[in-house]
Amino acid sequence: MDFELSKSQKEIQKAARDFAKGEFDKELALELDRKHEFPTKIWQKAADLGFICMHFPEKYSGQGLGVLENILVAEEFCRRDSSIGSALILANFASECILHFGSDELKEKFLPPVAEGQMLSAGAFTEPDHGSDITFMDTGAEKDGDHWVINGSKIFITNGDRAGFLCVLCQTDPHSKPTYRGISMILVEADRKGVSATDVGQKMGIHMMSTSEVVFKDVRVPASNLIGEEGKGFYQVLEFFDESRILIAAQALGIAQGAFDRALAYVKQREQFGKKIAQFQVTQHKLADMATKIELARLITYKAAWNFDQGRIDPKLTSMAKMYAARTAVEVADEAIQLLGGYGYMAEYEVERFYRDAKITEIYEGTKEIQKNTIASAIIGKLK
Repeated sequence: MDFELSKSQKEIQKAARDFAKGEFDKELALELDRKHEFPTKIWQKAADLGFICMHFPEKYSGQGLGVLENILVAEEFCRRDSSIGSALILANFASECILHFGSDELKEKFLPPVAEGQMLSAGAFTEPDHGSDITFMDTGAEKDGDHWVINGSKIFITNGDRAGFLCVLCQTDPHSKPTYRGISMILVEADRKGVSATDVGQKMGIHMMSTSEVVFKDVRVPASNLIGEEGKGFYQVLEFFDESRILIAAQALGIAQGAFDRALAYVKQREQFGKKIAQFQVTQHKLADMATKIELARLITYKAAWNFDQGRIDPKLTSMAKMYAARTAVEVADEAIQLLGGYGYMAEYEVERFYRDAKITEIYEGTKEIQKNTIASAIIGKLK
């Protein structure tokens, strides 16, 4: 058993760290967060250097690397800045659905623009009245000749009003039993007639990323826009989640490490009662707990990524990684604010933004409660 990263993986990790250090300007981050603007120029630079979609094959403008290499970049980006990092690593959200299940035509048309920083992508899965329940969709798609006609709405869609296309879960057979066997995934270009997207409004964190409601009204798309097989959408999105939850775990891991870095630097230079805060045992114990949680989160996140790269699908492991890393991010960022005291509450010191950005990792890609359901189901198995 070897816990060491390879030479090339270490080089990727260092390259991501150096890029983030050079491009993720603190004042720019504060401004973009305040204005709720996407870091477009940084995203395009990252794409030019191959940091976006490096896990895509080279023929689709990727680097042919694995999920582990991809999450090493995600961790470093979010460590340097929770908001810019999160926006960049989720710029290609749900495009893996096309990579794994789409036709060659869809892959050739839509994957290179995403990898090259020309287009954002989105996954339109969550619905207003269903939330985490994706076993039935109110959004329906009906066949009309050689087209699908889509009607319905989706909510809390990352990149929803900025994406060039959306991978949309639709109920194509409302009479199927169980209902999830009648769900299909269809690619919908954002500029199709009848597609409208509206930002959901002010939110706690991830201000640089758009979160939208997307409405489909008699939207016609070619039958060839079906991703994979009809009636397989539910199974496809579950498999996608097993990959994307590792990315969210890495996002949380990076945020936790970034908040810890700032807290550590502060307590080593701040003096109270005649000595450095870091000299107080209570501070040392806090740091020890934070560092231990981060290391455990890193181990399980890396293991989940490595396991996926071996071709194994393990929902229990990916759910454990996402659940634990997300909880670690929230707890470490919270403790970082506490260690900085009043300064921790100020935007200038960044840890309050790391805290705000951390919380979403416990919610999207399946809430922590959904992760526990998945873990428990795998542990218990089928009861007779």
